Amino acid sequence: MKQHAIYLLFLIAFPLCLFAQKIDNTASFRDLKTERYFRFNYDNDYFASKDQDYTQGYNFELVSPAMRHNPINKLFQKSKKRESQYGISIEHIGFTAFNIGSPEIQYGDRPFAAAIMLKSFAIATDTIHKSRWVSSLNIGLIGPGAFGKEMQVAIHEATGNTIPQGWQHQIRNDAVLNYEVGYEKKLLRYNNLFSLQTNTTLRLGTLFTNASVGINTTFGIINEPFASLKTKKKLALYGYVQPMLNIIGYDATLQGGLFNRKSPYTIPDSQIERFTAQVNYGIVLQTCTLFLEYSRVMITREFEKGSSSKWGGIKIGFRF
Repeated sequence: MKQHAIYLLFLIAFPLCLFAQKIDNTASFRDLKTERYFRFNYDNDYFASKDQDYTQGYNFELVSPAMRHNPINKLFQKSKKRESQYGISIEHIGFTAFNIGSPEIQYGDRPFAAAIMLKSFAIATDTIHKSRWVSSLNIGLIGPGAFGKEMQVAIHEATGNTIPQGWQHQIRNDAVLNYEVGYEKKLLRYNNLFSLQTNTTLRLGTLFTNASVGINTTFGIINEPFASLKTKKKLALYGYVQPMLNIIGYDATLQGGLFNRKSPYTIPDSQIERFTAQVNYGIVLQTCTLFLEYSRVMITREFEKGSSSKWGGIKIGFRF
């Protein structure tokens, strides 16, 4: 309880609430150079032939000039020297233990957990100095109210897979209120064939509190991610690799909600891994109107008795 009290005081002392989600829709290698687009993201550990830890997630994303008038944008990075894109999204993420068919609490394994959020975000690109700021505010819920059980059971019934039995022990309902800020800077570019960037993200909030540092590289037929939105769209087909180091402060999907301490099973603070390594990689196809991506992720264990995890995802987007 003392540790949670100190954490609460930390939140009060710092007015920013930073947040990181498993689904990252704002990295430069995922950029759609337009003021208007819609994109759908779906993650599942099925792509990696597993069914545990981060088991699935989805995100519906809309970017439009109409979002410029969202009052939440006052919390984001602004500059007259940067071109900005504004958007909102609905995001859902779910986590399970290894043996999803067991109705018992699986001590030493990850708790069942699900969260749903409404996200407002802004991407501000400096086309001169080849850098960009990304900011987002997330409001939502972790717990049974996020309907993680109902969604996974329905999918497993439809596909004839093992019906999950452990959701009655999931992390209990609690609030999600988080803010994220990230910075990306181009280091090197060779024609339209290769690009290297550095990226840093800071997060603090009631769901995840952590920080990430890393680099990302794209190779193939690429466009300039730091170009103006007015740049003519060209066909692009490229791969990307993004190694990262994560520094972990708090993870409500493992440790329970910050305010509701009645979850039947959580991972003790002392067993949380404070440093994790992660690699994101994939392939992207972009045309004048279409965005397609297939991605894979690998991450080292997130708690003492856990194991490394991996999952995959697809993204489908349309400019309009």
